[in-house]
Amino acid sequence: MALTDPISFQLYTARNYPPVEQQLSLLAETGFGNVETFGGIFYDDAAAGKALLGRYGLKSRSGHFGLDFVEKEPQKVLEIAATLGMGFIVVPYLGAEDRPTDAQGWSALGKRLAKAGAPVRAKGLRFAWHNHDFEFKPLSDGSFPIEHILSDDVLWEADIAWIVRGGEDPRPWLKRFAGRVPLVHVKDIAKPGENLAEDGWADVGTGVMPWQAYWDLAVASGAEIMIGEHDNPSDLARFARVSAEAMRRFNKGKN
Repeated sequence: MALTDPISFQLYTARNYPPVEQQLSLLAETGFGNVETFGGIFYDDAAAGKALLGRYGLKSRSGHFGLDFVEKEPQKVLEIAATLGMGFIVVPYLGAEDRPTDAQGWSALGKRLAKAGAPVRAKGLRFAWHNHDFEFKPLSDGSFPIEHILSDDVLWEADIAWIVRGGEDPRPWLKRFAGRVPLVHVKDIAKPGENLAEDGWADVGTGVMPWQAYWDLAVASGAEIMIGEHDNPSDLARFARVSAEAMRRFNKGKN
């Protein structure tokens, strides 16, 4: 598959800047064409969420859904996805208290995810896991949690910056899982000691990460959607504008 949505946005970035309609207006103005949802009106009233997206010419090709939600209410998840026009269901996180501590436990989680994704795949949608840093901390046997999570049935939404924060080089991982990485989160890390009020994150293209190289490799590895994100921006409009400009440059191969 080819890159289809290079200027996409994870709405979690905007969670502290309501209302949602104002967020969508800003994103449309700055050039984003696709958003990744994570809850709120989009899941509480998907029809209303779809209307809001349509008002600003936006799509939502993917969404984050908790594992419990996917397991316990698969029909509702599928109804939301159908209403919003999603092609990807992504499980984004596992709380520290629920994380396995050894390879056997992580392997069991991988099987649990594959089972949870079965109804999703049966409807022709794709099912993926979104990483943070803990999946890239080696286990006692030398393996990594991410190796046990991903499978033919569980694709990968790669958050490149979290891989770096986990202490790993993203490049060999993207190469290893090429063809199974349809979604990539595009976020940046500030220089040491900077942007402490923003948890050390930076606007895309302004931090220390060599994003042009990562972008090119992600596309070569099969990325279809590149999703801008910042976990705690102090200025949403600034982040959206700066990041959209950077993502357009990277998409043209101009670092």
